[in-house]
Amino acid sequence: MLSPSTIAFACGLAAGGVLGVAGRAGRFCTLAMLEDAFFGSDFRRLKSFALAAAVALLATQGLAEFGVVDLSRSIYLTSSIGFGGAIIGGLMFGVGMALVGTCGFGTLVRVGGGDLRAIVVFLVLGLSALATMRGITGVLRVMLIEPLSLRLSEGNNQTLTSLLGAGSTMRALLVVSIAAALAFWALADGRLIRSPRLLASAFAVGAAVAFGWFSTGWLADDEFDPARVSSLTFVAPLGDAILYIATFSGARLNFGIGSVAGVVAGSLGAALLSRGFRWEACDDARELKRHLAGALLMGIGGIMSMGCTIGQGLTAFSSLALSAPITMLAIAAGARLGLEFTMTGEWLPAVRRLFGT
Repeated sequence: MLSPSTIAFACGLAAGGVLGVAGRAGRFCTLAMLEDAFFGSDFRRLKSFALAAAVALLATQGLAEFGVVDLSRSIYLTSSIGFGGAIIGGLMFGVGMALVGTCGFGTLVRVGGGDLRAIVVFLVLGLSALATMRGITGVLRVMLIEPLSLRLSEGNNQTLTSLLGAGSTMRALLVVSIAAALAFWALADGRLIRSPRLLASAFAVGAAVAFGWFSTGWLADDEFDPARVSSLTFVAPLGDAILYIATFSGARLNFGIGSVAGVVAGSLGAALLSRGFRWEACDDARELKRHLAGALLMGIGGIMSMGCTIGQGLTAFSSLALSAPITMLAIAAGARLGLEFTMTGEWLPAVRRLFGT
């Protein structure tokens, strides 16, 4: 009989594999969606992300409604709202992914495609995430998050329904309304429908997020050793994967480690099938320096904000956590700032353009 940790790892491997194929073959990329929207007025990728969020929200809340998954056991539905972590960490993560050219998820997709720069980013991002969770930069995290957090009254958490005092009927109406609005915006003009790869990726990624909740909250649940339920996110799991490889007997497999391996494997498979696998490396020291700085910012910022574009934008959003829209707005602002810097090479003009001055 398989242990709960092995089941969680296998499920993470499957869910990550879906995302790996979506990222490589389906062109599902969170930085690209922002870049297309900011500078190309092309919202197809952003609409694909919105549709994925709608699918994840409906499926996840359906699991919660029928008692399959207890979302209150996740890291997102805490009794306090970490505004400092969401805003400062989100800005750091957004700038970091602009410097690197992709997020934590995209880094794993690139690793599967033979990008040696992405391996360096993976290592730096994972180690900086570990340091922020358990090491020296964790002091910075505590200093910024704790004073800038809003503690809620006893019995409440940061779900929108809890904050609004909504019952089950109001909760269902809210979920359906949000999902319907996102789906309508994504599909109304027909452009996304005419992009079958983006459309298929949206449904696949949204379903994978819900499957992650189902895996950790039901399939791999251990009543003798209850643990937090979780789904797809790509900051802390990169650090956990490095720690597991380094210690082996001193760590335990989990869903996150499986998802990291799954994305790489899925991307590798898609790259080989499309004959798109090729070795790539940095052109010069300046490019490597930019990747190192970006990876460091993503690792620290992603832990401070408790998630990345996938972890907060889809997984936390599917739990109706208030932190999700706050963090995503901060990440988008940081990404805009970082993208402006990569084009101009100067920070001050980038800040001015961000604020329209």
